[in-house]
Amino acid sequence: MTVVGLGADGWAGLTAAARSSLSSAEVLIGGPRQLDLLPSAECPGQRVAWPSPLRPAVPKLMAEHAGRRIAVLASGDPMFYGIGRALAEELGPRSLLVRPHPSSVSYACARLGWPVEDTEVVTVVGRPAARLTAALYDGRRVLVLSAGAASPGEIAALLRERGFGPSRMRVLEQLGSEREDAYEGTADTWDHAPGDPLNVVAVDCRRDPAHAAPRLGATPGLPDAAYEHDGQLTKRHVRAATLCALAPAPGELLWDIGGGSGSIGIEWMRTHPSCRAVAVERVPERAARITRNAAALGVPGLRVVVGAAPEALAGLPAPDAVFIGGGLTAPGLLDAAWAALAPGGRLVVNTVTLESEAVLTDRYRRHGGDLVKLAVAHAVPVGGFTGWRQAMPVTQWSVTKPARATRTATNEKDQT
Repeated sequence: MTVVGLGADGWAGLTAAARSSLSSAEVLIGGPRQLDLLPSAECPGQRVAWPSPLRPAVPKLMAEHAGRRIAVLASGDPMFYGIGRALAEELGPRSLLVRPHPSSVSYACARLGWPVEDTEVVTVVGRPAARLTAALYDGRRVLVLSAGAASPGEIAALLRERGFGPSRMRVLEQLGSEREDAYEGTADTWDHAPGDPLNVVAVDCRRDPAHAAPRLGATPGLPDAAYEHDGQLTKRHVRAATLCALAPAPGELLWDIGGGSGSIGIEWMRTHPSCRAVAVERVPERAARITRNAAALGVPGLRVVVGAAPEALAGLPAPDAVFIGGGLTAPGLLDAAWAALAPGGRLVVNTVTLESEAVLTDRYRRHGGDLVKLAVAHAVPVGGFTGWRQAMPVTQWSVTKPARATRTATNEKDQT
């Protein structure tokens, strides 16, 4: 199978090798817009439009056309937010010959004079626009891959809501074609009508210092005011220490048990776009609040499970790390969390009660790890002076599950 990237310039923009692959193909698979870009005389193969949903259709289509020369059409670079990834995962990379075309990001950066390596890229194609929030920092340049003609207006509204109304927006349409066009403005005065659906939005991020929303940094420990909560919130300084102990890495999955306001799972996911999290919360009202907080802080992909642990843990994908922030004394919870972790997985548990602290002390004796007491005090007015107000101390147990012990032949001989 050959996967050929197409630009907005269609057939005229293809290399000789890409044209040859399309001309010799017996089956041409792609979206209707992409198929329409191919001249019938040069590309006589059978044309098949992708059904929706696309991913489940891949094995069926491949089976239907087995033994025939197949060419799949993609937009720009097939391996950059394109069909190439799905095909490689479904069929294996050795089954594919990929002929990439310059991506819309490469075209946009060329037009803007932005270094590609310094430009953040966020896609809202098939994804919530709220994902953009996690990329918003004053002075940052962001390219947004639009879902259609309405995307620029939705992006402008999100920027205003998040306190980035002064940001400069430039919409680049039909990049690389004869119909290429661009227009611009600022998010707080955006009044452009929807234009061409094939567009990319470039954002020069500028934060409004007068906006009520607190400034958000790139590290764990966001201001408590960034969250909607009812008091069930891991406070800022303890939260930063907890994320440090959890040690998120790209691609890893966290179980946040007793989600409360969702702060641990949210800040885990903010550390890297590929990090995933499942928040388990038994109170439906709090579960809904977690969903709202996740969207407001740029990680709408956070999965929320409503139910009580350990029962609600059944069927969840295996975690790389587990955080327990509530319900520690529930029968079987710690055992279920420990059993779910593979060797090398991390478990972090916070508590403020003596009863739960006794449970952690027992587990610390059995499994080791680190048992620490976290105490934070804040300066507050005391009459005409200033004094310290101590927050409730938090006992934290963190541990890495060891590799299963193996006995070598030598060890067995020595023991004999």
